[in-house]
Amino acid sequence: MNIMPEYALYYIFVAAFVGYLLGSIPFGLVLTRMAGLGDIRKIGSGNIGATNVLRTGNKFLALLTLLLDIGKGAIAVLIAEFLYPGLGIYAGSGAFLGHLYSIFLKFTGGKGVATFLGLMLALNPIVGLTSILSWLITAAIFRISSLSALVAAIASPIASLYLQQNKLAIVAILLCILIFIKHKDNIKRIINGDEPKIGKK
Repeated sequence: MNIMPEYALYYIFVAAFVGYLLGSIPFGLVLTRMAGLGDIRKIGSGNIGATNVLRTGNKFLALLTLLLDIGKGAIAVLIAEFLYPGLGIYAGSGAFLGHLYSIFLKFTGGKGVATFLGLMLALNPIVGLTSILSWLITAAIFRISSLSALVAAIASPIASLYLQQNKLAIVAILLCILIFIKHKDNIKRIINGDEPKIGKK
């Protein structure tokens, strides 16, 4: 369905805003509270993502958090594309920003990697799978989640450019920059050799 030029900005705003609301749902926090594990923000790194949920010792909740965080990025894209092809990239970006700056958490949130992978997977499966594979390989070698996340983030714009998906590459670069900003403390610990391994409580 083509969007009339005079309505383009309106539809883009709506897609991004709805995506933002979906992305704002802090699944890690909700699930750990429902399981009686307290406030995940007071555990480990204080992050609301799957890696920190894993530090509670509950592998099932960590996996569920990962799938839901990936899912909200992918679903935002797929619904927008189904309704108005071309808007998925805006809805997905909105979901990513919602995870980072959740309206339900006073505009704080997670680091966005799982949601980033989800939206990239939905926008371009080859780009998304390249990033996921990069994450898995890096995690298998170094056992450091944050390092794996950074490598996966970098892989997306590279894969997008290789596939000549220039618009996707630009968006991937912008979101990648936000991921690196969110991981600034992790980067310092990686350099100092103090970053905890995957699964460490």
